[in-house]
Amino acid sequence: MRLSERLGPNGPYLALLLTCFLGWGFKAHCGASWTGAEQYVTGCYSDAVPFWGLRGVAAGQVPYFEARMEYPVLTGALIWIEGLVARITGGARADAADFLNAVVLGNAVLAFVVLEMMRNAGVGVRRQYAWALAPPLVLYVGHNWDLLAVTFAVAAVLAARRGREVRATALAALGAAAKLFPVLLLPLLGLGALLRRGGVLRAATLVVVAVAAWGAVNGPVAAFAFDNWREFYAFSGERSGTAASVWELLGQFGWLVTDIPTRNLWSFLAFAGGAAAITAVGWRRHGERPWLLFMPVLAWFLLTNKVYSPQFDLWLWPFVVLGATRWRPAALFLLGDVAAYFAEFWLFAGMEGAHPSATQADVATAAIVRGVAMLWLIHAAVRDDAPGWVGSRDDAMARRRVVSG
Repeated sequence: MRLSERLGPNGPYLALLLTCFLGWGFKAHCGASWTGAEQYVTGCYSDAVPFWGLRGVAAGQVPYFEARMEYPVLTGALIWIEGLVARITGGARADAADFLNAVVLGNAVLAFVVLEMMRNAGVGVRRQYAWALAPPLVLYVGHNWDLLAVTFAVAAVLAARRGREVRATALAALGAAAKLFPVLLLPLLGLGALLRRGGVLRAATLVVVAVAAWGAVNGPVAAFAFDNWREFYAFSGERSGTAASVWELLGQFGWLVTDIPTRNLWSFLAFAGGAAAITAVGWRRHGERPWLLFMPVLAWFLLTNKVYSPQFDLWLWPFVVLGATRWRPAALFLLGDVAAYFAEFWLFAGMEGAHPSATQADVATAAIVRGVAMLWLIHAAVRDDAPGWVGSRDDAMARRRVVSG
């Protein structure tokens, strides 16, 4: 009898609990402050630690209204809530370690929500374990606040799978109010509505829903704290790149040195052209389910974007779990993710004279491994049939309901 059968239906939950515990230990062992370059050498760096003091979290300041915040509104709200939890649980002696614990707890809850949504959607047990035991969760459950947007994006994709495009559009727009990447689902939903679900009127309805959902959470903050609200968008446009992005690697090796406006333009053109090609080729096979193209479009976005922070791999992995038809490129992606994580942080360690250290060539090697895996996943996504779980009875019923309606 297989171990998964012995564990029974609760096996994925137990596996996810173990993964989150390992993720907490991976980040929390460095405590509330770092000595030397241990945050890079051991990989325990977490954005929660500097945020505790630098963004007014310790003082309970409200993001945007009282403190700077370089994230979209819903992520800022989550940071404030987790700061409140840290101050309550830690009391007068609350510190960055308490905040890190709260961040891990919040992300763990969201990871369980994602697993529950997968189970309710009829995703196979192997795919459930692929999420529950995901190495990116160990690396990033205590790293940043990406799982909020991931949760919205997964909910949006699964709503689209059931034929509930209005709900999917609203969820994707709310996800974009947490981190920007769920916005990539909106054009696919709009195109599907335009070509298959009622034409211009249906597509226009989805545009209105997206604007209304995004505006409902962003409008009040933008109206009363515009400068701090716009910091995320200004910062995204002004930053040059990160160590493992294609553009930064090309620049570091002297192959393509550009200023920031030029890099912004070229990265956009590369993404737009590639995304259009992915959609055009993939539409022949997946036009009835355009949400299946979200994974390859997102992968291409990550490859062509000027910023590729390590935790961005957590954006992609749940959609690899949902949509992958070949496990070899998925496994190669995980290998590249772990290699890129430590190569990038050991690069920073070397800059501070610590060991182990890595070079830019090491970062490039890891990025190439990950990039090859992502291109392989993109190719498979547009050429292969949908994974088996997608063709379940509930999915067929949802399609019939949309057509009859």
